[in-house]
Amino acid sequence: MTPPVTRAADTRVLLDPATYETGPPLAELARLRAAGPVAWVDEPDGPGCWLVLRHAEVEQVLKDPATFSSWLGATQVQDAGDLPWVRRMMLNMDPPDHSRLRRLLTRSFTPRAVAALTASIEATAATLVDRMIGADREGRCDFAKDVAADLPLVTLADVLGVPAEDRWLMFDWSNRVIGWQDPDYASSAAFDASSGTAMARQAVALRPVPDADGRLPDPRTRAGMPDLYAYARLLAEEKRRAPGRDVMSILLAQTDGDDPPVSDAEFENMFWLFAVAGNETLRNGLPGGLIALLSHPEELAQLRADPGLLPGAVEEMLRWWTPVMVFRRTATRDVTIGDTRVQAGDKVVVSFTSANRDERVFTEPDRFDVRRAPNPQLSFGHGPHFCLGAQLARVQMRSLFAELLRRTSVLEPAGPPALLRSSFQRGVKRLPIRWVAG
Repeated sequence: MTPPVTRAADTRVLLDPATYETGPPLAELARLRAAGPVAWVDEPDGPGCWLVLRHAEVEQVLKDPATFSSWLGATQVQDAGDLPWVRRMMLNMDPPDHSRLRRLLTRSFTPRAVAALTASIEATAATLVDRMIGADREGRCDFAKDVAADLPLVTLADVLGVPAEDRWLMFDWSNRVIGWQDPDYASSAAFDASSGTAMARQAVALRPVPDADGRLPDPRTRAGMPDLYAYARLLAEEKRRAPGRDVMSILLAQTDGDDPPVSDAEFENMFWLFAVAGNETLRNGLPGGLIALLSHPEELAQLRADPGLLPGAVEEMLRWWTPVMVFRRTATRDVTIGDTRVQAGDKVVVSFTSANRDERVFTEPDRFDVRRAPNPQLSFGHGPHFCLGAQLARVQMRSLFAELLRRTSVLEPAGPPALLRSSFQRGVKRLPIRWVAG
C-alpha cells in the first residue's frame, strides 16, 4: 500500500482512545469531511487506514461486501490477534456464510417472540423508572449505571434465554470487550457469582486472572473470554435439552429449510455477538440520548409538551450521539471511493460519527433537533450487516424515555458525565442526574 502524498499533519488523534474521553473530535472530522469523502489516517500501532467520512460513501462501502470485506481483516480497526477465530463470528463474515446465519436468526425472531419481547421491554422500562423514583419527590442517581445499563441486560436475557440472575455477567463481558482500552473496564468483575446459577458459577471459575498490571488477555480473542464461551456452551446444552420460547431456543431448534442447523461453535459466537454488541450499543445510546436532551433543554421541553415526537427524537438521539463510531472493512480489489484510489488489501474504515454529521444530508448537522425529518441516520449500519436488533433497540429507547418523561417534571445534570476511553464505542460510564417527580 502506498500512503497518499498529502495528508493532515497528525491524524492519529482520530484513533487514539484517549481522545474520546472528552468526546469525538467533531471539528477535525468536519475539516476532513469538507476536504473530501475519504482521508488517510495514521494508526498509532498499525499501517494506517482510509477513513470514509461522508454519508453516501459510507453507504457505498457498507452495501458492497464483495469489494469491501468484513472477513478479510475483520471489523475492528486494529488488526485482530486471533484472526482465524474472529472470522468465524457473524459480524466478521461475508456472504454467503453471513447470509445463511442471518436468515436463521431472522426466522427466529418470530412475530410471537417479538411481541413478547416488546411487552417485556415496556414493563421493564416502567419498573426501572419506578425503582429510580420510588416514593421520593426528588433525587439523584447515576442514570448510566443505575437505570440505562439494566434495560438492555434484561432484554438480552429474554432474547438469549439467560436466567435473570445471570444478566450482569453480560455487563462484565461487554465492559471487557468494548472497554478493553479503558482501565476502569478492562478487568470488570461486577457480577457476584454466588447470586447466579450453577452455569454462571462454572463459567466464572474459568475467568482469566489479571496480570501484574491488572489486565486480562485480549478479550477480542477466544482465549481472552473463556468464561463467556463456557457459559454459551452450557446454555446451548440446556436449550437443546429443555427449549423455551426465547429467540435462541427457536434458533437452536431450527431444522427445516435449505440451511443447515446452527452448530455449537456458531451458537457460541452468536451468543458473544448478542451478549456484547447487543448490550453495549444500547447501553450507551440511552445515556447518550439523555445527554442530548439535557444539553438542549428547549428540545427536552418540546418533547415533554408533545410525546408524539418521541419516535423521531429517538432517531435524532442515535444520529447526534452515534454509539458505534467506526467499523472496518478491507478492500478486496483496487477501487475508487470518491476521487481516492484505494488498493486491494487496504483498511477502509467507515465513520458513522462523521456520516451522521454530513452537511450534504443533514441541515445544521451539529444541532440536536427532535423534529428533524427526514433523518437517514446510519447508527444501525447499512447493507447486509444492518443491525438485526435495530427495531428492538428503538422500542427500548422509546419505552424508557416515555416513562422517564412521564414520571418526572425536571431532569438536570448533577455533574459531568464520564466517557469511555475508546475509539470504537462512544460510551458513557457515569451520568449523574437530578430529577424531580412529575
